Amino acid sequence: MIPVRNIYYMLSYAFKILQAQEYANIETEEFENVAELYSAILSKGVSLQLKRGLNKDYEEKGEPLSSPRGKIVVSESVKIRASAKLFCSYDEFTENSYLNRILKTTMLLLLKADINKERKKELKKLLGYFSEVEPLDARKINWRIKYNRNNQTYHLLVSICELAVKGLLNTTTAGERKLMNFSNEQALCKLYEKFILEYYRKHFPDLSANAEQIAWQLGGGDDNMLPIMQSDVMLKKGNAILIIDAKYYSRTTQERFGTHSVHSANLYQIFTYVKNKESELRNMPHSVSGMLLYAKTDEELTPNNSYNLDGNRIDVKTLDLNYEFCEIKKQLNSIAEEFFGTV
Repeated sequence: MIPVRNIYYMLSYAFKILQAQEYANIETEEFENVAELYSAILSKGVSLQLKRGLNKDYEEKGEPLSSPRGKIVVSESVKIRASAKLFCSYDEFTENSYLNRILKTTMLLLLKADINKERKKELKKLLGYFSEVEPLDARKINWRIKYNRNNQTYHLLVSICELAVKGLLNTTTAGERKLMNFSNEQALCKLYEKFILEYYRKHFPDLSANAEQIAWQLGGGDDNMLPIMQSDVMLKKGNAILIIDAKYYSRTTQERFGTHSVHSANLYQIFTYVKNKESELRNMPHSVSGMLLYAKTDEELTPNNSYNLDGNRIDVKTLDLNYEFCEIKKQLNSIAEEFFGTV
């Protein structure tokens, strides 16, 4: 398990707004578990959002009215003709927006988690401002939100909600929702990837750090049916390139007949990324390397190997997130120094 303090640091890098003054006091607090951390961030963030004003959106409503409003729904009006009213459909500008519904759903879910009484008290107080907001089915939330100038302050809050909801929900048995202790690999993997990218952007300005797509180098034809090659982190300096694929698994190796090895699909993937990037730069000076960077688990075996595969260096390393954060920084710094020298 990653210490809660280190999850906070990962969040701080991944969502740079957490380093703002409004969230400064969270870093000094002690948390028993990740649910408490998420509750603290949401309590602070939602309080700030209330001061700015809750997001509003148009919601379609329909009801019988004595005075027509909006559009008259003839089929429904016929059914209630004896009441001398018309059934009307109209849009109402309301706080029952999808963004607010996500916030309320997450806060209600966190109230069922293992958090202390003070956290629950804070959340209940905030929920009082959401009396006109309807909760969603947590399992069916659409997390693909389009942000604009009017709702961009929700970006951090909804991102935290996604981590919390995906981490808390497990399975449904006999109609009952069960909770788990934030072991959702997919959610933590995304956080792990974004943390590494933002770390190098912040601390190594001499490097170009991006999550670039890599083009298929085809001899002919089109690439319509080929999957997108999306790197997690691509570091560049001069002619040197390092493509990092960040992996957060419960097990860092695969086992067959008692023999441990690197996950074959991961190795094939990074090899494909490297060779296509190599081919793209074939007419200019270059050096392309690849790395599988696993988050360390409780396994005793931790990969730390370097291979020369068809002329390209590909490393398999493990980042231990159980250390104090200063030690985690040393591990990440050593990677940059090893591949790019003093930067």
